[in-house]
Amino acid sequence: MPLNQGFVLASRPQGEARVDNFRYFEKETPPVGPGQVLVRNLWLSLDPYMRGRMDESKSYAASQKLDDVMIGGTAGEVVASENPEFKPGDKVVCVNGGWQTYFLSDGKGVNKVDASRAPLQAFVGPLGMPGVTAWYGLNKIIKPKAGQTVVVSAATGAVGTVVGQLAKAHGARAVGIAGGPEKCAFAVKELGYDACVDHKAVDFAEQFKKATPNGVDGVFENVGGLPFKLASHRLNDFARIAVCGLIASYEGAEKSSLDDLRILLVKRALIEGFIVSDHIDIWGQALRELIDLAASGKLKWRESVVDGVKAAPAAFLGMLKGANFGKQLVKLS
Repeated sequence: MPLNQGFVLASRPQGEARVDNFRYFEKETPPVGPGQVLVRNLWLSLDPYMRGRMDESKSYAASQKLDDVMIGGTAGEVVASENPEFKPGDKVVCVNGGWQTYFLSDGKGVNKVDASRAPLQAFVGPLGMPGVTAWYGLNKIIKPKAGQTVVVSAATGAVGTVVGQLAKAHGARAVGIAGGPEKCAFAVKELGYDACVDHKAVDFAEQFKKATPNGVDGVFENVGGLPFKLASHRLNDFARIAVCGLIASYEGAEKSSLDDLRILLVKRALIEGFIVSDHIDIWGQALRELIDLAASGKLKWRESVVDGVKAAPAAFLGMLKGANFGKQLVKLS
């Protein structure tokens, strides 16, 4: 059997996550038994939610177990199968193929994809969980109308990239928040944002106010911290806030809060946190629409790629600090 390489969670972070919280392993893959399928993972998705799962604190999902393969979505190819639903050569996405080069499964959470319509890795990016997350938060919570202003933090990340383009398709004015001039330029020139504000700029607050002259009708929140605070003070009546992530506080740094709850009352605003796995019923529709947009060239995205599973820990830690540009992937082949 082929040699499997990957990482387990060796210890829980004390403060910021570190490379030594992960432990590398090499071992032979077990034989494929009845009903099982062996997938060679070709792409690993690195996502912010993984940081929360590394802690032992109670959350919406169980903590990552110590000494277990690190969680993570993967895209790959079936290399052996004793499961009638799969055959060698099938391209698949694994909900939790993990930080490893091979994944043995009973078939649950393994889904076939049509890689002729888009690059395989897109199915763990804009055509996968991040894309569906964007679709749900925008369409089911923010529900923008033509002419309204939608603010998107982490505008060039895996989720924000899709949110901005979907908002524009609704006729809304999309204002992004990103880290650095290069990312802001990409948001405007390539993704179609009407404006993008650099949260690293010394005059960030002033720039944000200028970029939202008519206030804010919708907020797709991925970051928290100061961007969230500024957006909350620009809300229009009946604004909607979709809280998808709060990466600014994942490493114990800047906490996120509304400094004045009266804002929600006075503006009659809706704020809703969501986890996209709670809404499996919409995944089919969302994926069909996103794949059609990608196949027609109407959906754009960018990827940050590192080579080899051994690069995963450093790439993950860099992503938490905003070092990635677009979707963070590990190419495993």
